[in-house]
Amino acid sequence: MQDAQGGTNPQPGPERLLQLGMAFWASKALLSAVELGVFTQLATGPRQAEDLAPALELHPRGALDFLDTLVALKLLTREDGRYANAVDADFFLDRNKPSYVGGLLEMANSRLYPFWGSLTEALRTGLPQNEAKHGGNVFEALYSDPARLRVFLHAMSGVSMGAAQAIARQFPWREHRTFVDLGAAQGALPVQVALAHPHLTGGGFDLPVVGPVFDDYVAANGLHDRLRFHPGDFFTDPIPSADVLVMGHILHDWNLEQKRELLARCHAALPPGGCLIVYDAIIDDERRQNAFGLLMSLNMLIETPGGFDYTGAQCCAWMKDAGFATARVEPLVGADSMVIATK
Repeated sequence: MQDAQGGTNPQPGPERLLQLGMAFWASKALLSAVELGVFTQLATGPRQAEDLAPALELHPRGALDFLDTLVALKLLTREDGRYANAVDADFFLDRNKPSYVGGLLEMANSRLYPFWGSLTEALRTGLPQNEAKHGGNVFEALYSDPARLRVFLHAMSGVSMGAAQAIARQFPWREHRTFVDLGAAQGALPVQVALAHPHLTGGGFDLPVVGPVFDDYVAANGLHDRLRFHPGDFFTDPIPSADVLVMGHILHDWNLEQKRELLARCHAALPPGGCLIVYDAIIDDERRQNAFGLLMSLNMLIETPGGFDYTGAQCCAWMKDAGFATARVEPLVGADSMVIATK
């Protein structure tokens, strides 16, 4: 292959394309490892394959290939035939640790993995490909099954934990006394903020069925005297008033009209000088860098009738249209950023 100056450029290889196209192999290996409890089993110490495989109920035919695949993916280590967790896998994927984020991966395995097989259909039809594909509402389907609901809410804690801890560190909470997390799920953000700032009182607002899960999680963290649950629907019920309102991984669930309605309802509920924090996998304004945010928007295509992710500039504009005086974007962790608006 010759370039414009007559020189020779090396022939491009297909490796990057093949790796990307077959990336679901590695993804499913990790998801199955979480489902099987590999990292929880190894949290107590290294194990030989002969001991580990029966404990995981692995068939001998695939056991070694599976475990060594996890080694090659740097999820496990192997020394003298003994398998152990990699440092990050041990910290985040052991079900018995408070840092566990595998709830999100459990949901990805049980729900999202099969639904994403219909991405092409979603792109052609613009219709959800989840439990609501043949009628109904995804949230009704999730919230009507108590067992599935707990898995979903636990997953939301997993996806929100890093951002919640960053918000607890970065936002100037010392200037405020009260806060409420809208769409609080299990309560990851209220717990992290309250643990970091003893002067605050607050709570979580979500559908009534979420209440027992929220209360259990708050009590387990010793915060039942400072955090309480507010039952309701943020489209039909009054939004609780507080110095700071938070919406995390919520705004992207809804179409543009609903997004604007939620922001206007938050503005009305805040006192003068109050703040609204919205955090999501905010897409970069040029729509070139945040691949996770763009993929999340495709996930909203699969999961919701009209939801989509958005850029920081879009969110700031919507907030100002809703009546907020100022709005700014701050990065958090990974793909997540927060948009802070002041009334």
